[in-house]
Amino acid sequence: MTAEIAPIRRTRSGAAPGSSPRAQAANSDFTDLARVIKSTGLMRRRYGYYWTKLALIPVAFIVSIGVFIWIGDSWWQMFTAVWFAFLFTQTAFLGHDAAHRQIFRSGKWNDWVSLILGGFVGMSYGWWQHKHTRHHANPNQLGIDPDIDLPVVAFTPEQAGRHRSPFMRWVMAHQGAFFFPILLLEGLSLHASSVHRVFMKEHLAHRPAEIAFLAVRIIGFLALVFLVLSPDKAAVFLAIQLGLFGFYMGASFAPNHKGMPLVPKEMRLDFLRRQVLMSRNISGTPFLDFMMGGLNYQIEHHLFPSMPRPHLRRAAPIIAAYCREHGVTYTETTLWQSYGIVLRYINRVGLGERDPFECPLVAQRASI
Repeated sequence: MTAEIAPIRRTRSGAAPGSSPRAQAANSDFTDLARVIKSTGLMRRRYGYYWTKLALIPVAFIVSIGVFIWIGDSWWQMFTAVWFAFLFTQTAFLGHDAAHRQIFRSGKWNDWVSLILGGFVGMSYGWWQHKHTRHHANPNQLGIDPDIDLPVVAFTPEQAGRHRSPFMRWVMAHQGAFFFPILLLEGLSLHASSVHRVFMKEHLAHRPAEIAFLAVRIIGFLALVFLVLSPDKAAVFLAIQLGLFGFYMGASFAPNHKGMPLVPKEMRLDFLRRQVLMSRNISGTPFLDFMMGGLNYQIEHHLFPSMPRPHLRRAAPIIAAYCREHGVTYTETTLWQSYGIVLRYINRVGLGERDPFECPLVAQRASI
């Protein structure tokens, strides 16, 4: 890390009151980058791309349900379960795009599209929005980012140290081996968290609609499966569909920030460095872009959340070059390398190593 950054507390306008010229220069770095990106036209809407996807999603579900009913009570339906896991995840990716205002100019249109697509998947848009907004604002920041405060995986030595029993300490020491199997439960966790959120007393916009969509998706899908399949086949079908859905979702999100530097809760960074230094891109082909829903361009997505997904690949080399010019580390690996980094990191944390991936800015400040 060559950049030298002072802690900055930003105002709504992005300025840092009373900040030094160096801090003001750091704040201006993102403004300059945003100007470059806007001049390329990469923030323009892609209505044709998204309307095509929005039209294909209901058609895909109708055809899939029709094929499911036509096949009937057969063990061949286990292949249908794999397809439904894929379809639900791709629908979730599209809902993610809508939630980030990538599809329409109208916030209401984006909200309702995300809410409806979340209903297709069995996820509460209100729950996801509350959680994901905090993550985007402060990625990998201790005590703030909910994505690094999970009940089943420790991302800091302090989290690993919460467990006192010999068995749980052994599990933490080998948590890398359990990481991918745990992802098979992610689908169940997403459904449970969504149902819990819509029935909480806290404010939730569109609560009646969310409850209705979740009821139709969860109860309706269960009823369909058990009406068509015998109980044994239905149980296996649901285990495959739900397990692979959670695995696909988790495996798509996990490489993006896990194993990247963690930031102390009290530390303030300018927007460019806060997003780039804590994020990791996954290199690959356009097919990988499709399979990961554009999440492999995590740096670009965090810097410009409303950038339409098809433009992320074009924006990546521009942003990478800009980061090099400004001494900001831009991390990109292959998919398999990223999984290796994640597994090694959480294993080291589980073994109790202190600050296994200390933020370079923290180390730099300590030496000043």
